[in-house]
Amino acid sequence: MSTKHVIIGGGAAGMNAIETIRGVDEGASSITLISDEPAYARMALPYYISGEIPERQLMAGDERYFDRLRVHTLFGKRVTAVSPGQKRVVLNDGTAVEYDNLLIATGSSAQRLNIPGADEDGVYNLWTLDDARKTLAKLTPQAEVAFIGAGFIGFIILNALYKLGTKLHVVEVENQVLPRMLDPQGGSLVSSWLTQHGVKAYTGVGVVEIEVQRNKRKVLRLSNGKQIKADLVIIATGITTNIGFLSGSGIHTNQGILANHRLQTNYANIYAAGDVAEGPDLSTGRLAIHAIQPTVVDHGRIAGANMAGHAVDYPGSLLMNILDVCGLQCASFGLWRDDGHETLSVVNATRPIYRKLVWDHGRIVGAIFLGPADDVAMLNDMGMVKGLIQTKAELGAWKQHLKENPVDIRRPYVATKTAAKLLEMTLLGRPSAYRDYRHAQTKTWQPHGVFVGTKQA
Repeated sequence: MSTKHVIIGGGAAGMNAIETIRGVDEGASSITLISDEPAYARMALPYYISGEIPERQLMAGDERYFDRLRVHTLFGKRVTAVSPGQKRVVLNDGTAVEYDNLLIATGSSAQRLNIPGADEDGVYNLWTLDDARKTLAKLTPQAEVAFIGAGFIGFIILNALYKLGTKLHVVEVENQVLPRMLDPQGGSLVSSWLTQHGVKAYTGVGVVEIEVQRNKRKVLRLSNGKQIKADLVIIATGITTNIGFLSGSGIHTNQGILANHRLQTNYANIYAAGDVAEGPDLSTGRLAIHAIQPTVVDHGRIAGANMAGHAVDYPGSLLMNILDVCGLQCASFGLWRDDGHETLSVVNATRPIYRKLVWDHGRIVGAIFLGPADDVAMLNDMGMVKGLIQTKAELGAWKQHLKENPVDIRRPYVATKTAAKLLEMTLLGRPSAYRDYRHAQTKTWQPHGVFVGTKQA
């Protein structure tokens, strides 16, 4: 009898688990995918909102794709309970699905604001495809949009609307924008950049009420007594893991589902992956939730390999965020907060340029990069520093070199043979298979592309 795999969640974690299982067993097992939404790429929603891609290109797979991988799909269904002892999940229609291996990849949901007016029409979280559809239906060329929350998720959507020429406001209760991605120096530079590009940012202040006027315009009343008027309001105050349905299951949870180095829960045949998983952190060795796309993909692949019997240990995820803010590239990696560590910084507020390296003795353990695309993304410094952090490279005398030449990352990177170490660090220890879905079955493939601006010759 073939192994029965059940996967809850059609996001990147679930889809990568499916492809990895099939890459190992080539169809020998049964796979059932349960998802209350279609399988689509949430991280592509900003490109849909900005008009860069049509809605159909959000989809992670079509009927032919799931048929080819022999996946039985239960879309529009929601799991309401998990019974580890009986090895089954119960759906919202009362039916049960049995499993040998279960992957919980239910992701996270946007937090709602508990203030008057937060549930009014035209006030959205913009977290789901349905949110995006409703937003686009109300978005006009003259629309004015206010964001509540200036974090990573909010800024992804803000950048999409900036491309459309929308007039934007952003309100953040913390004293800086991007407080969980940048330090105060970086946050200050981003705020100045926003002002120069016509985006009004309000920090250190909260929204206490959203009033809807007769003409459907919204009035945001701030805690300092000021007001902001807008046609649409986007709430981006954070996310929370989808673990409520696990109550009484016996599966251990904290902020998320506790998962070990193989993404197993306290039940060996139940796995967790993606935003919902509190898994190993590469930098600290402790458990953490890293609700970022690279971690979600890694989790799915690791869980899928182990579900298929190909034992793989996960070294841990690296906290990282890379963001375009109206043409300003921002990135942070690892332990980027000072937290008593030695730091090395370079700042040019005029351009602006900001680089910060955080040290633990002879190793770089965290970094922040900020600047125009030509100064950040066109150079490979950002990727090289990320590699130094991932490999935990000991720089020895090259640390002093960086103190004297803080923008010369290339020579320490080459001297420590970090590129060779990275080449040896494969996630699964084998080539990937079934990672070739194309929209509408097209097989055209462009191996290289220019994703940032280029300097004129």
